[in-house]
Amino acid sequence: MGFDYRLLGRSGLRVSDICLGGLSLGREGGDPCEAVLEAFAAAGGNFIDLANRYGEGEAERQVGAAVAGDRGRWVLATKYSLSMRPGDPNAGGNSRKCMIASLEDSLRRLGTDYIDLFWLHAWDFTTGVEEIMRALDHLTGSGKILHAGISDTPAWIVSGANTLSVLRGWTPFSAVQLRYSLLDRTAERDLIPMAEHFGLSITGWGTLGSGALADPESRQAANEDSARIIATLGQFATALGMTPAQVASAWVRCRQPGLIPVIGIGRVSSLDALLASRRLVLEPHHMEQLDAVSAVAPGFPHDFLQRDSVGRAIHGDAFGRITFPPARALP
Repeated sequence: MGFDYRLLGRSGLRVSDICLGGLSLGREGGDPCEAVLEAFAAAGGNFIDLANRYGEGEAERQVGAAVAGDRGRWVLATKYSLSMRPGDPNAGGNSRKCMIASLEDSLRRLGTDYIDLFWLHAWDFTTGVEEIMRALDHLTGSGKILHAGISDTPAWIVSGANTLSVLRGWTPFSAVQLRYSLLDRTAERDLIPMAEHFGLSITGWGTLGSGALADPESRQAANEDSARIIATLGQFATALGMTPAQVASAWVRCRQPGLIPVIGIGRVSSLDALLASRRLVLEPHHMEQLDAVSAVAPGFPHDFLQRDSVGRAIHGDAFGRITFPPARALP
C-alpha cells in the first residue's frame, strides 16, 4: 500500500500524504540518505521536510545530492528563522534580511534554484507580519520559492498574516506546521480550526511524541496523564499485533484525516513499518478510548461557549433547533 496525494493548501501542488522528515536522514547509525529516498519514492512519496539547522546544513546537502538526478519529481520544503551563527544578531529570526540570506544558503546546499515550500520555522515576536509577507511575496514572484508556509506560530498571527496578504494581493501561506500527537492535542483548540478555515494544509511534527510513543518501554512518561496514554496505546498495540508507533500513527490518521504527518525515517525498515501501519484502521471503540484518555480541555472561550446556558442566551428559543456547521465542533 503506497502513499496517496493531497493538494497543498489551495494550490495545485500535489504532495504525498506522508512527509519525510529530514532531521533523521543520513545520520550515523541509519541507512544512507539515497537508500531511504529511493524507498520513499518507490512507495509514491515525494514530500521532504528540511530546515537550515538540520545537521547544521548537512541534511540539506545530502538530500540535494540524492535528488539532483530527478529534482523535478520532488517537493522540497525547507525552513528559515533558526540561527546558524549565534554571534550574529541578524542571522536568526523572521526578518527579511535573515529570510533572504537563509534562503540563498539553503539553495546552495540543496544544489537547486528553487524551493517548493519555504517555511517560516518559528515566530520570533519581533518582526512585523507586513515585512514577512511582502518579502515572501517577492520571493514567489522571483521564482526562488513556489509556496510559503509557517510553523510553530500562534493561530492569531497566522490568521492575521493571511488576511493581510489577501487584502494586499500578496502570496498567502499555503500550509501550517504544528505539533500533534496522542500526547499533545492542544493544536485542536485554535491552530487546526484556523488552518481549516483558511484552507491551509496541515503538517504535523512529533506525531510519535518525540519517540515516547514509538518505544514506550525505554522512555519514562513525563507525567501521570502521559503514562495513562502510553499504557492504553500499549494495550491496543498488543491486542492488534502492531507496534505502539503504528497504532499512534493510525490514530493521527483517523483523528485528523487532513493532517500530513512529518515522519523522521532513518532506516528503510522504518519506512516498511510505516507503510504497514497504513493498513490499520482503528475500530470505533479503539478511537473512543484513545480519544478519551488523551483529551485536552478546550479552554476559554471554547468551554464557555459550549454551555447550554450561553447557547440559550445567544439564540433564545431557537437554541437546540439550529444546525451548526462542522467547524463549530471542538475537542
